[in-house]
Amino acid sequence: MNSPSFVPPTPDVQARRAALFRESPRDIAERILLGTAWALKPKRIGNLPGLAGVWLRDTFGSGALPDPAKTFGNAGLAGIARDLSVPTLLEAYKRTLYPWGHFGPFKWLSTEQRCVLFFNELHIAKRLRRQMRQNEYTVTFDRDFEGVMKACAERRPGRWHLTWLRPRMMYAMADLYDAGHAHSFEVWNKDGALAGGGYGVAVNGVFHTESQFSRESNTSKMGFTLFNWHLAKWGFLLNDGKDMTPTINEMNFRMIPRAELQAALDRGTMEMCRPGRWTCETDLKSIADWQPAGSAKAEAPSASS
Repeated sequence: MNSPSFVPPTPDVQARRAALFRESPRDIAERILLGTAWALKPKRIGNLPGLAGVWLRDTFGSGALPDPAKTFGNAGLAGIARDLSVPTLLEAYKRTLYPWGHFGPFKWLSTEQRCVLFFNELHIAKRLRRQMRQNEYTVTFDRDFEGVMKACAERRPGRWHLTWLRPRMMYAMADLYDAGHAHSFEVWNKDGALAGGGYGVAVNGVFHTESQFSRESNTSKMGFTLFNWHLAKWGFLLNDGKDMTPTINEMNFRMIPRAELQAALDRGTMEMCRPGRWTCETDLKSIADWQPAGSAKAEAPSASS
């Protein structure tokens, strides 16, 4: 079940966000340095004139959301995202646009090909099923949205610490969460510690996955599988992962044309997204034998099957 759509943050939540959604001067300096190095890589220098053109078009334009069909570069740069308010973000997602940017102003992106999951095509690896049957982890929804976002922005071994989850983006996503449109899943270990999770935005029958993290083996994969079971059960059309990553590739996400995603968004409604707080209705063990196949409508079995 889901609860009423708007839940204003309490003073304690506001204080926690202020503590979590911050960058130290060192963090800011590091991000600027790494962002500059990233932008000046030889294969990206050629994009700078196009980026300047997009910036000029935005500066002297009407301020409306950009046309997702008129993008620049492989990343699908469509415009500058100056307004990250709830109404603007919802309208952007309805048009296949999403905000991104680890350096400089946030940008609107919309790639020509989108990586999505049709729930009847979800692949669950045998090893993952075995781990889910052990039921050593507890999964919740919308219990620690702030903690999940902060964990998604953490340093990751072997990778540049260059995250697009900057404080302003965190607050924008928290506003969507307060309004009942952004959601998280949390995976807790037996000690009650947050071991994995992810979050995203639900718009017009499509869930747009933003980011995930794991602190223990396969925790985000297990939680994400259970999360997708719920999305299928609740009648969502698909899960938009945006770009292909090793994790979602293993789960059988695939690329579709942007026009196909837009058609799904046009067909869906906000009512399909169950605005409000979400509650996890079953556990990992109960859906470990889920066989998501044979239904274009993304059938999901009951938790007792």
